[in-house]
Amino acid sequence: MSATYEVRGNIAVITLNNPPVNGLGLETRKAAAEGIAKAEDDATVKAVVITGAGKAFSGGADIREFNSPKALTEPTLHSLIAVVENCTKPVVAAIHSVCMGGGLELALGCHYRVASPGAKIALPEVKLGLLPGAGGTQRLPRALGVEPALNMIVSGEPVNSELLAQVPGQQLFQKIVDGDLMEGAIAFAQDVADKRPLPKVRELKARHGNPDAYFQFARNMVGGMSKNFPAPLRCLEAVAASVTKKFEDGMKAEREGFLALMQTPESKALRHAFFAERAASKIGDVPEDTPVRKIEKVAVIGAGTMGGGISMNFLNAGIPVVILETKQEALDRGIATIKKNYEAQVKKGKLKEDKYQQRMALLSTTLNYADIGSADLVIEAVFEELGVKESVFKQLDEVMKPGAILASNTSTLDLNKIANFTKRPQDVVGLHFFSPANVMKLLEVVRGEKTAKDVLATVMQLAKKIKKTAVVSGVCDGFIGNRMIEQYSRQAGFLLDEGASPQQVDKAAEKFGFAMGPFRMGDLAGNDIGWAIRKRRAQERPNMHYSKTADKLCELGRFGQKTGAGWYDYQAGKRDAIPSPVVAELLEKHRADLGIKAREISDEEIVHRLVFALVNEAAHLLEEGIAQRASDVDMVYLTGYGFPLWRGGPMCYADTVGLFNVVQAMKRFAKNPLDDAKFWEPAPLIKRLVAEGKSFS
Repeated sequence: MSATYEVRGNIAVITLNNPPVNGLGLETRKAAAEGIAKAEDDATVKAVVITGAGKAFSGGADIREFNSPKALTEPTLHSLIAVVENCTKPVVAAIHSVCMGGGLELALGCHYRVASPGAKIALPEVKLGLLPGAGGTQRLPRALGVEPALNMIVSGEPVNSELLAQVPGQQLFQKIVDGDLMEGAIAFAQDVADKRPLPKVRELKARHGNPDAYFQFARNMVGGMSKNFPAPLRCLEAVAASVTKKFEDGMKAEREGFLALMQTPESKALRHAFFAERAASKIGDVPEDTPVRKIEKVAVIGAGTMGGGISMNFLNAGIPVVILETKQEALDRGIATIKKNYEAQVKKGKLKEDKYQQRMALLSTTLNYADIGSADLVIEAVFEELGVKESVFKQLDEVMKPGAILASNTSTLDLNKIANFTKRPQDVVGLHFFSPANVMKLLEVVRGEKTAKDVLATVMQLAKKIKKTAVVSGVCDGFIGNRMIEQYSRQAGFLLDEGASPQQVDKAAEKFGFAMGPFRMGDLAGNDIGWAIRKRRAQERPNMHYSKTADKLCELGRFGQKTGAGWYDYQAGKRDAIPSPVVAELLEKHRADLGIKAREISDEEIVHRLVFALVNEAAHLLEEGIAQRASDVDMVYLTGYGFPLWRGGPMCYADTVGLFNVVQAMKRFAKNPLDDAKFWEPAPLIKRLVAEGKSFS
């Protein structure tokens, strides 16, 4: 039973009880409907209160039932809402903590609603590329008012209950209960027990003084802000129907909109990302009940850009941090940067002054390794060179207390070698933050061959606390993200050899939806970083070839924005990428030297060579066990590399195109004499999936 029934005096109380957020799964819907029937049949019951156990009223649909027959088995959410709405006794929703999606739609089907202050109220379906499908677009405008309801539905963002209660003329909440919610709800239910007729939100009018002008204005605004996402405009049209149509006709319009959106690739991609994020937090051989270590104090080695950004994540979560550096000047610079970042947030109104002071009070510094020994977790963020890491980890091994977790922020180096610099390799893990570390959501958790399971469980839990999306990677050069991006960058270089310009490649990638094309990205990160990797590759993997254009660029000292010149030219103090005649000349000469005649290259070819290079390399990663699942790869690229959210990540995009078609494209690319035919041999996993008619997901 996932809802309980009890009678308190003359009031029946139905408590949704389906942890963690009382999702409205089939068993919960059945139990709630049965509770209403019991109350109807009990002559001593005068009214009903519906509430939620634990830390939520209801978070909406039970995501465990998505895409399963249970989601459509009666009573559906529509049927449950009809049972509640048609109850002959008053039904009061007692809302606390979280009331979202189907939970709010259920509450809107009740005759009355009372709420605790601070309850988060939302219809977040738009974030899954959908619209509220159980009457939310029709009832919320009637209960709250057209404009505030449209804002909530189109944004999907939660609003506190007490703020909504202040909206003029609203009938969403009849009362905000400051004290004990159940006592207040039962008292309210007793007060209204004999009032008739029972009020129904569906019988209210959704009114607006000038609906035609308002909705046209809203269409322009919403359309401009959501060009790659069809759901917001569909939400708007459903809300408009609440004003112009009868309730039943509005419900029909809502249903049509919901079913149409379910079929869009954008909604499929957003739903894929939603489930992918939840799947990424699970590690196949690490049970969910694995005990975790306490992390009450963190040490960070290095006060540079990464060290400072990493430290801010923990300060933001209220965890004390001590930063260690070798020189006082470096410490001073690092602290000044942290202060500057926080002060910018204060200035923009994103952070209150007292919060800023609290965070800075948690930060301390030292020049002495002995001072960090009591930390529960230490993260090194020093220069990316194995000898430097060796020196740091040998010192950490000496000073850190037993049971402390020793983490490296390395982006490419062998974590197993780093772990073996210590006598406790089981305590060593990779925590690869992405720059800027205080902003980027992605955290690659690198699992060494000896990393203990409780260490993994601890850092995965900690990632949630510091609001990161953690994805586990095995050990290889570049882990998941950087190993894949190398192939993407190689293709970008080959495209230049064949006749494309940096701006054409970037524009095609950005039109596809990448936040930034490969050459603008190189200029931002620093082209010298890729140069160093290629020099290392020449020693380690002499058979891997690259376009020589990037090396020639670096030989001119054009490292990107930091030098004012890279693939593009930059004006002092500005980040605008200006096409460079120097680069155009360099490319022309390079092609002439190789005897290459530039050819026309379509945007589609550019995009598919870049993206399918990611896909093929990722398939090798999956085969090797470096990545656990294809959706983990998608999370890496959605949260760390600017892949367009509405396309769901490279693996989701490949599934959308169809793996058979991906393989056909790879065969065409392999015939290009200037490309790497060996690389375009489809990975064994892709061949197997195509042969079996399957996809990555």
